[in-house]
Amino acid sequence: MASSSPRTVEEIFKDYSARRSALVRALTYDVDDFYSQCDPDKENLCLYGHPNESWEVALPAEEVPPELPEPALGINFARDGMNRKDWLSLVAVHSDCWLLSIAFYFGARLNRNERKRLFSMINDLPTVFEVVTGRKPVKDKTTVESASKSRNSTKRAIDGQPRSNPKLADESYEDDEEEQGDTFCGSCGGGYNSDEFWIGCDMCERWYHGKCVKITPAKAETIKFYKCPSCQKKARQ
Repeated sequence: MASSSPRTVEEIFKDYSARRSALVRALTYDVDDFYSQCDPDKENLCLYGHPNESWEVALPAEEVPPELPEPALGINFARDGMNRKDWLSLVAVHSDCWLLSIAFYFGARLNRNERKRLFSMINDLPTVFEVVTGRKPVKDKTTVESASKSRNSTKRAIDGQPRSNPKLADESYEDDEEEQGDTFCGSCGGGYNSDEFWIGCDMCERWYHGKCVKITPAKAETIKFYKCPSCQKKARQ
């Protein structure tokens, strides 16, 4: 492991980004699966994000000291003692701390300017906590009402300008800007930027960078009902 550990600022940031994407997925799109795996009747469990962008709920490493810094221990014990939203926010905060500890563990041999550049790159991404708390809560079930609303709203963002759905039509411009400001890409977690093309899923109503889901503005114009990769995967299961 040591010989293949990330060494440069770019390698460490790539490792950080991949682990972060995994944790974001666990706490948002795969949240029901994650919640069910954190059984309070089991032993101390940790949430891991791996460099291949997969996540795992598992027992902590047995060796002391561990090969890498360990995530928060025993997240499952608080699951049934807290409001679900608050619990997810708490896990998100601890996940951010773990991501930073991993990055700076790898960056121990970097010089001062390199560490500063690494943190600057990390700081340009929304934290896991910001993604989990700053977006619309993930619905446990898609209701008939929300499905109908989804079908009736145009969820396209051509030339970087998301078209307001009917729910926002009567709200002020400032409210619309605030809504967009709290939008994060369902794939990479990056925040809304009016200079980029975005597309919204008509199933789960999450937004994505067009480049992250390989959809161009021209292709979006030909799609009547867009299903994101996550919803397509669920439909195949």
